[in-house]
Amino acid sequence: MSQNKQHYLLNRAEEACKLLKKHLDQDHVVRVISHNDADGISAAGVVCNAITRENSKFHVTIVPRLKEEVLNKLSREKYQLFFFCDMGSAWIEKIGQLKGDAIVADHHQTIDSSGDDQENPVHLNPHLFGMDGTRDVSASGVSYLVVRPLGNQHLSGLALVGAYGDMQCNDEITGVNQTILQEGINHEVLDRREDLKISSHFSEPIYKSLAYTFNPALPGISGDPEGSRAFLEKIGISYGIKFNDLSNEEKDILKEELVKVNPAIFSNTYRIMGEIPELRNIEDYSRIIDACGKSKNYGIGLSICLGDRDDSVKEGMELLKKYQDGLLNGLNWIKKEGSREMAHIQYIYTEDKNIKSFMGTLSSIGIDLAILNPEKPVLAISRMDNLVKVSARTTLKITDKGINLGIALREASKSYNGAGGGHNVAAGAVVPYKSLDNFLNLMDDIVESQTNPQ
Repeated sequence: MSQNKQHYLLNRAEEACKLLKKHLDQDHVVRVISHNDADGISAAGVVCNAITRENSKFHVTIVPRLKEEVLNKLSREKYQLFFFCDMGSAWIEKIGQLKGDAIVADHHQTIDSSGDDQENPVHLNPHLFGMDGTRDVSASGVSYLVVRPLGNQHLSGLALVGAYGDMQCNDEITGVNQTILQEGINHEVLDRREDLKISSHFSEPIYKSLAYTFNPALPGISGDPEGSRAFLEKIGISYGIKFNDLSNEEKDILKEELVKVNPAIFSNTYRIMGEIPELRNIEDYSRIIDACGKSKNYGIGLSICLGDRDDSVKEGMELLKKYQDGLLNGLNWIKKEGSREMAHIQYIYTEDKNIKSFMGTLSSIGIDLAILNPEKPVLAISRMDNLVKVSARTTLKITDKGINLGIALREASKSYNGAGGGHNVAAGAVVPYKSLDNFLNLMDDIVESQTNPQ
């Protein structure tokens, strides 16, 4: 990413910050609307923390997606400033018709340069400046850029919590995310160290921690408690104790053996200085917020982001355990059922309410563990009465061949009176159940056309 592109985005962020500050100085309550995933909740946390620091007030709502009904409701509200996080780029004209000023801090693919030449809303999106909103910056990062000029570098860690929640930092931290990381390190908010990237090692016995570790994936261990126990028994480590209770010698043995399974398991980790142990590692923090979002306990996730380190963290940890156990059950289901493959895509389908909420995550893990075919995009489909929700996932390797799931889902869903969009590597849609077969056939055709452009 060129410095010029980042410079232009920062200039737009300065413009948004001036608008925000103007309303805060007039003691206006800021109306915050954000997405319900880890990135969206973190983005709302960044904005609301900054508003609180200015001794001002906010009214926040977390929603699964921005729909016309939501905007119609907002149009009847008499706030002076609306702040949209992790959504809004597809609704710039409608947002511009709200009664107050508006800021849109989004990172999803834009249909065109809509909103780039109008005064309201102030529209921040990396795609408008030739950057990649899938890898370079998440919504929490874009929101951070808006409040950063007010001296909020202490929120750099929370900005990266959202980036990790959006799977942006799996391989390396790039673009604006790298800028935010370095700023956090320079201000002694964050630190970097090489360590094992094991999930839940403060709260779970080591065999479960390894079974819950999906990023990076550990074949034969991730998602497989029995396989994890067998691995630990083979290398002579007790599987029933927590990682922190292992001796230094045992930790060295564990590291050596895990690196043989996947070298990426030992690499850079990032910590928020002064944070409580459960939230100190940015990835652990992100997993908890993600679990709050997946379980629809948005208030708990936001409370954690706003500083509650007692009841909300305890509840968040419980939700994380329940969520991770749900992932294990979901992976067992995929192992039994597999996917249904078409010529250019594959799909999994469920009506099970216990699996619906994390179908997209299951798809990503299934690809990483090669339970699902990594050479074809996965559509994870769950039924909701007369509609189906579609979460599509693929790999960066596949997107490099021209596949863009955000565009494909937008085009296919629109053909059947649905709605969709997102990123090239991960996207979502909602379409009528009665149109599902036709929708899948059209998606297969679109993906083929993206792979083999005329």
